[in-house]
Amino acid sequence: MPPPGPQTTMEIARSPLRTRGLRSLGVLLIAMSGYFFPFPLPAQDQGQEAIRVDVNLVMIDTTVKNKSGQIMADLKKNDFEVREDGAAQKLTVFSRDEFPLNVALVLDLSDSIGPFLVPLRDAASTALAALKSEDEVALFTFSNEAQLSAPFTKDKAKIAEQINTFQASGATNINDGIFDAAKYFLETMPQGRRVVLLISDDVGTDAGGEGTRDIVTEMIAADATLYNLKVPGNNPPAMRFAAGLIKGLVDIHKVTEETGGEIFDVQNMASLDSTFRALIERIKTRYTLGYYTSANGAEGKPHKLDVRLAASFGKKGRDYAILAKRGYFIP
Repeated sequence: MPPPGPQTTMEIARSPLRTRGLRSLGVLLIAMSGYFFPFPLPAQDQGQEAIRVDVNLVMIDTTVKNKSGQIMADLKKNDFEVREDGAAQKLTVFSRDEFPLNVALVLDLSDSIGPFLVPLRDAASTALAALKSEDEVALFTFSNEAQLSAPFTKDKAKIAEQINTFQASGATNINDGIFDAAKYFLETMPQGRRVVLLISDDVGTDAGGEGTRDIVTEMIAADATLYNLKVPGNNPPAMRFAAGLIKGLVDIHKVTEETGGEIFDVQNMASLDSTFRALIERIKTRYTLGYYTSANGAEGKPHKLDVRLAASFGKKGRDYAILAKRGYFIP
C-alpha cells in the first residue's frame, strides 16, 4: 500500500481522536516529542482505499542539525532511517510544517522581568503573528503562582493584546508554570504538535508543588515538548546565589532534553525579537515522521527507537545531531 499523501497526513492530524500519553522510561528510554496513535485510522475520501485499520501509528517530531549546529532543512523522506527495537521501519508519514501547532505560552511575570516586559510584549506580538492560521495558542502566566490566562485560541492577536495588559510582580514559580501547562494539554487533548513555550529569565525563587521528575513525567504524558526563550532578568548576584540554595527548583535543561526541545538564550534585549522569531520558526518546521508498528498488544513493554539519517550523511552524533524521542511504550 502506498504511503499517504499530504492530504491524508492532515486528516490524521485533525481527526477527533486522542493520543495515548507516553510514560517515563528512566535511563533506558528518554522520551522526546512525538505521538503514539493506537487507534483505527479514518478512511480516505469515498471511492479511495482506506489507509489502514486496526493498526498503530507511531509519530515522531524530529529536528536535525549538522555538525556546525545549523538546521538541515531540505531533507527528504528517504534521507531518514527509523528502527524500532533494532528492526528497520517503513516510513508512511513524512511532513514538515503540515501538522498544526498547539502552543502553551508560559510567561514569567515575576519582579525580575519588570524592566524587560515592554520589549517582551512587542516581540511576542511579532513572533506569534508568524504562526499559521490553524495554529492555536494558550497563555499561562506565573509569579508566586501559575494561572491559565487564556485558553487555546487561533486568535493570536488576542493573546498579544492580553500580554500588553500585564504587570510584573512577585516570586518566580517556574515549576508550576510548566507543570500546569502540561496538565492543561492532558485535560484538553488538542490535536496537533504540542509545545510548551517558557519565557523566563530561568532564575526560580519558588519551587512550587512539583519537582523536575514529576514535571518531566507530566510533559511526556501530554506528548508535549518544552522550548525555552531565556530572557535577561534583573537578578543581582546575591539573588542568584540565594536562588541556587532553593531545593526542588525545576531543571529546565533536563526537561528540554527529555522532551526533545531546546533553549534559546537571548543574550541582550536587542536580539530578543530575532531570537523569538527564530524559536517560532524552529518549532514550526520540525520534521514529522510516522510508521505503522506491529507492537500492538504488547502493553507495558518498552520499545527503543533510533532515528538517524542515511549512511551517506555520515555518523550520527559526529556529522549531524538529531532531536527525537528515543522510545515509547503502550501504557
